[in-house]
Amino acid sequence: MSLTLLSAPDVIARYDTFDTVVDARSESEYALDHLPGALNWPTLHDEERKAIGTLYKQVNAFEAKKRGAALAARNIACHIEQHMLEKPKDWAPLAYCWRGGKRSGSLALVLDQIGFRVSLIEGGYKAFRAAMLEDLAARAQALAFEVVCGTTGSGKTRLLHSLAQTGAQVLDLEELAKHRSSVLGGIPGVPQPSQKSFDTLVWAKIRAFDPARTVYVESESKKVGNVAIHPVLVNAMRKSPCVHIDLSLDERVELLMEDYAFFVEHPQQFCSRLDALTAQRGKSVIEEWKKSVMNGDLADVVRALLADHYDPVYLQSMQRNFQGFATARTFVLADRQWGAMQSVAHAIQGYQETPGAS
Repeated sequence: MSLTLLSAPDVIARYDTFDTVVDARSESEYALDHLPGALNWPTLHDEERKAIGTLYKQVNAFEAKKRGAALAARNIACHIEQHMLEKPKDWAPLAYCWRGGKRSGSLALVLDQIGFRVSLIEGGYKAFRAAMLEDLAARAQALAFEVVCGTTGSGKTRLLHSLAQTGAQVLDLEELAKHRSSVLGGIPGVPQPSQKSFDTLVWAKIRAFDPARTVYVESESKKVGNVAIHPVLVNAMRKSPCVHIDLSLDERVELLMEDYAFFVEHPQQFCSRLDALTAQRGKSVIEEWKKSVMNGDLADVVRALLADHYDPVYLQSMQRNFQGFATARTFVLADRQWGAMQSVAHAIQGYQETPGAS
C-alpha cells in the first residue's frame, strides 16, 4: 500500500511536489472553488450526487451506498481509461473531495491498487481551505508591499501591468476579482469568482512571491466588487509605503473612455449603472447626467463624475485608510500611453530618473 494521508498544512508545504491534483467532487463544487491547478474527475457527477442524497434521506443509507458505489465505480473506470492509461508507475497524484474522504478515498483506493503513489488530504477541501487562509495571512504579513495610489482614471492598472512587464512582483487584485473596483467597475459579460475562489486565487498568487522583493499592489478598499480581500492582507497594504501617480484630468477622461469602451458603445448600460449613485449625488443630478450621455456627451459626464464624485471620495479614503499616503513618492505621468507608464514603472523601481518625479 502506497496510499498516504496528509494533513492540510503538510499539503500546503508540499504543494508543488505532486504530479497532479485531482478534485473528486462534482462539477458544481469544483466550479465554486478548487485547489490551484486541480483537475476535476468527479466520483459522482452533480445529478448522481443529488439522486444518491435523495435516496439516503428517503430510503436508507445502505441502499444509497450500494447505488452510489456502482455509480462511483463506473465513473472511476472512465477516469482511468480517459486520463491514466498513459501514466507511468511513479505518477504521484494528490486527491481530495469535500470533507469525509469517501469520494476521493474510493478513487485513491483503486489508484493505489494499480500501483500509483497516491496522497489524500485529511479533511478534504474544507480542511485545506482553513489551512490555506491561515497561510495566506502569514504570507501577507511577511511581504513588503508598495501601494500604487492615484485618482480614478490615473492609470493605476496600466502601471501595474507595466511594472509586471519589467519583472516586478505585482498583485493585481482587480484582475483576480474580475472587477474594476467601483460602482461602475463590473466587467460586462464577465462574472466575478466566488469568495472562496477569489481567496484561493490570491493565495496562489502570493505564494509565488519572493518575500525579499517588493510587491506592488493597487490601493483597493476592503472589497473588490462583491468579493472581500482577506483582512490581514488589507491591513498589510494599509500599513505599507505608497507611491502616488498623477495624470491630468483630460488624459484621465480619455483613459476611462478607452478602458470602459463598452459603455461608450452602449450608453444605455452606462445610464443604468449611474442609478447606483443616486443616493450620493441626488436624482436630479443623475437624470441630467443620463440626458447628457444619451445626447452623446459621455466625456463631459465622465469629467463631472471624476471632479464631483470620485476625486473627493478617493482623497478622503486615502487619507483615512493608507498610512503611507501622506509621505508617498509622487510620479507625474506625461500621458496615458504605454511609454509613459513604462518610464514611471522604471522610475518607481529606481532604474532611471523621470521628469516630474519627486
